[in-house]
Amino acid sequence: MKENRNPRQFDRRRAPQPPVEEVEGQLEGRNALQEALRSGRTIDKVFIASGDTDKGLQRLAAEAKEAGAVVVPVDRRKLDAMSFTHAHQGVITLAAAHEYCTVDDILEEAASRGENALIVICDELTDPHNLGAIMRSAECAGAHGVIIPKRRSVGLTATVAKASAGAVEYMKVARVTNINQAISELKEKGVWVFGTAAEGSIPMYQADLTGPAAIVIGNEGDGMSQLVRKNCDVMVHIPMRGRISSLNASAAASILLYEAVRQRIG
Repeated sequence: MKENRNPRQFDRRRAPQPPVEEVEGQLEGRNALQEALRSGRTIDKVFIASGDTDKGLQRLAAEAKEAGAVVVPVDRRKLDAMSFTHAHQGVITLAAAHEYCTVDDILEEAASRGENALIVICDELTDPHNLGAIMRSAECAGAHGVIIPKRRSVGLTATVAKASAGAVEYMKVARVTNINQAISELKEKGVWVFGTAAEGSIPMYQADLTGPAAIVIGNEGDGMSQLVRKNCDVMVHIPMRGRISSLNASAAASILLYEAVRQRIG
């Protein structure tokens, strides 16, 4: 028997499918483009929704043109198909891939500001929203850099950039081959490394975060790896008063970063 189908019925096969893998250098949304322009990042191409656009989007397109970018009006369905975040706000930007720095670059950034280093080390975070949120908090707290591993970790993708609310344009990010080697390098240069875990030996309020400090945040499932734990100078915990015993990785990072800010401003 021939199947009866409603011609208006949604056909999944015809729906635009999201790209299979995120590409570094793709930015989505108005804020991402605006911050990229402000930071002086090279913009190659801007895809903008064709048809009626508001003045804000027109202004951004004009600024991108002035910066040397090619602005291409496209149908919104194409933008939907290109988008990873599903919140492109009518504009997707292809920019030069974000340049990663070195651990030394992060330490030099602290020295240039005349401040003790404040660094976040992400131990195999895989959720781009978590990494983006951590970068946002780190930038707001005045941290000097974020360290991530090359393997088993999300990089600086479109989703990370959007979740960072523009912080990706200003925060130094070192992508290292081996987190434990990076920790050893930091310790040799006088940075104290603070691991975070529910069973940490001291509450965070007892940790001295006024000196050069690196805060390690474990991944979403298993937390910090055993070897990384062993290489930390101190393991700290965030006091819990509720019934749930753990925090989201980005929330934990924010709390610890602002405890460091509190201690440093006295």
